Amino acid sequence: MFLVKRDNFNKIYIIKGLIIALCFSAFIYLDYFSIEYKILNTILGLVSLYFLLKVEKQALFFIGFFIGILWFYWVGISFQYYDLTYLSPLIVLGFALTYGVIFYFIALYDHPIFRIIIISLLSFIQPFGFNWFIPELIFINSYFPISKEYFILILALIYAFIYLNKKLKVLALIPLFLLYSNNEIHVDNPNIRISMPQLNVAQDSKWLKNNLTNVIEDNLKLIDKAIKEKKQLIILPETAFPVLLNKEIFLSSKLKEKSKDIDIIAGALYLENNQYYNATYHFTQGQIEIAKKIVLVPFGEEIPLPKFFVDLINDTFFNGAQDYKKADKPTDFIINNIKFRNAICYEATSEEIYQNLNGVKYVIATSNNAWFTPSVEPTLQKLLLKYFAKKYDVTIFHSINGSNNYVIRP
Repeated sequence: MFLVKRDNFNKIYIIKGLIIALCFSAFIYLDYFSIEYKILNTILGLVSLYFLLKVEKQALFFIGFFIGILWFYWVGISFQYYDLTYLSPLIVLGFALTYGVIFYFIALYDHPIFRIIIISLLSFIQPFGFNWFIPELIFINSYFPISKEYFILILALIYAFIYLNKKLKVLALIPLFLLYSNNEIHVDNPNIRISMPQLNVAQDSKWLKNNLTNVIEDNLKLIDKAIKEKKQLIILPETAFPVLLNKEIFLSSKLKEKSKDIDIIAGALYLENNQYYNATYHFTQGQIEIAKKIVLVPFGEEIPLPKFFVDLINDTFFNGAQDYKKADKPTDFIINNIKFRNAICYEATSEEIYQNLNGVKYVIATSNNAWFTPSVEPTLQKLLLKYFAKKYDVTIFHSINGSNNYVIRP
């Protein structure tokens, strides 16, 4: 009888964990399906935080477990391109267990104020440097302003609502209404005509030698089209040219020549001193500028472990390939007398790229999302970029392979 009751309790905690995780993750999937109701996102966000503060501590592990899956199941998709598809379920389980443990610590000391503190600090807990879990992101498409300070205030007001007596609960609700933000879009367009052609080159064919000529020729045609349309800048995605572009003398010369008619931003690999970089090339007036990536993708571009384990993992799973190298600081391009900060995919959602902007109001972000499509990865990335655009008051031009391009304004 005791075992039956215990099993039932476990099932209840699992069900509660799943329901709360669904509420906490709903904003991603609503955006993915283009369901745009601020009131719905606002209510679901408040409900999820309410139960995070109130639910039994035994359910917290399961909340984190399901959040790890709902937010990051897509990470395993990319492993098929390394012929490591069998690892995908283990990757998903790894994320689930990691965030399960993280959420379990919310109730390490079972007091609501302790929960508020830990929930507020969750965005600073970045397993292996992976920084895409930002709790306040749940309000990015809501009626509330989006910032760490407002998020903590909302948690405090929910706490007050839970623990004040019935007559005083309304006192906690009034400030919530005062937090209303209309989130009006600030239109800020640089004085430059920009072309951002949509690329959808499949990841499993992009790097094939017999397809390389077609990929390059298609890119050159897009540049010629932009020149014909009198554009001043064309932005092509991350690794749009799947080559070591600084070693392709003929292709580089061709791009230099075209850059006399239009500035060209394009992603490609860069080789220097036997070290490989994920880079952005800026061709302008017959010259080349190189922006090397400063924040690498954990377990995608670098293994964030001691060297012994790095060598072991690369030898075992990646045929001895070496990690990419990274630059020390961000790169700014000056185009038509306007300064643009360069950001390549993952680093566009990292704090480091927005440090020392020194008046820079525009960011050129390039990505190759073909690694992860179809999935919610492009949606989560876009929501994160909206967060950083608001936080740092910048306009982001995002050129992508494998999902839709867009411009995000603060």
